[in-house]
Amino acid sequence: MSFAGKYDFESEENYEEFMKALGVPNEAIERGKNVKFYTKVVQNGNDFTWSQIYPCHTTTNKFTVGKESEFEMLNGDKVKVTVKLEGGKLHMIFPKYVHTAEIEGDKLIEISVSGKITLKRCYKKAA
Repeated sequence: MSFAGKYDFESEENYEEFMKALGVPNEAIERGKNVKFYTKVVQNGNDFTWSQIYPCHTTTNKFTVGKESEFEMLNGDKVKVTVKLEGGKLHMIFPKYVHTAEIEGDKLIEISVSGKITLKRCYKKAA
């Protein structure tokens, strides 16, 4: 399964609730609402460079499936995580949430779960 490509943000569900569950300050949550951004994925076999490009900054995580790598989480903290690829989905277990990413047709779907709160983000592959 190839994740490579540029994906334009389309929609998200439960952003505010999820960020609050992670302890992100209200000011940062407000700044993050309605921000237009995209995700760029470069994949070479099991090696990935995963970037989220925002108007004011870019967050880039580099990782290899099956090897421990450093990640910047949604709240800005940095942690070590081992990414697994199971059933065509990338799985990551962070200290405060579990994250999966998968391709469905021309869409990138990311789901993050913290307790009972699920953040779902959908992106459409750019032409």
